[in-house]
Amino acid sequence: MIKRLAHINLISGDLARSEHFYCHVLGLKKVFSFYKDGELFGFYLALGDMTFIEIFIDHSPSSQTNPIIRHLCLETDNIDAMIADVRGKGWHITDKKLGTDQAWQAWITDPDGVTIEVMQYTPESSQYTGADCTVDW
Repeated sequence: MIKRLAHINLISGDLARSEHFYCHVLGLKKVFSFYKDGELFGFYLALGDMTFIEIFIDHSPSSQTNPIIRHLCLETDNIDAMIADVRGKGWHITDKKLGTDQAWQAWITDPDGVTIEVMQYTPESSQYTGADCTVDW
């Protein structure tokens, strides 16, 4: 059911510095941005073949409880079947919800506490359209 690593979420204390590094130094392309309360909150960078780096702003120092890598995301082609399969094996996974990027998502935690997002794109997903998102969390 898993198709590929969809994205990894990184935290940045300076989005402009991160954008410069990833876009200008490494040559990656910024695909779309996230906004919160009218301010830039983060952005998606394309790595190719629908794999991305997602970067969000956080000025708090990184630590065990506030890691620089917040989560990894696995793309599935059938999120309902994935949720049923995981639950059938006795593991907790959240119900699906439509994210601000118009992709379905559910969340699970591995035995060591690594947060994993499971995502299924829709035709309206920002990953396809490039539409910016406004976050409300």
